[in-house]
Amino acid sequence: MRFGVVLILTCLAGGLTGCIKLQAPDKPIEINLNVNIRQEVVIRLEQDVKALIENNPGIF
Repeated sequence: MRFGVVLILTCLAGGLTGCIKLQAPDKPIEINLNVNIRQEVVIRLEQDVKALIENNPGIF
């Protein structure tokens, strides 16, 4: 009895398997890092301005 159930489940599982196809993309993968670079530049600029104001309190 168990052998029959196992055989039926194996046949059903075999019919449900799909074909997996791996293929390289036609176009190169593009990773956009502009947000991180801009954020770093803004932080450095803020630190430079803060240091400038601290070193020259009468500038404004």
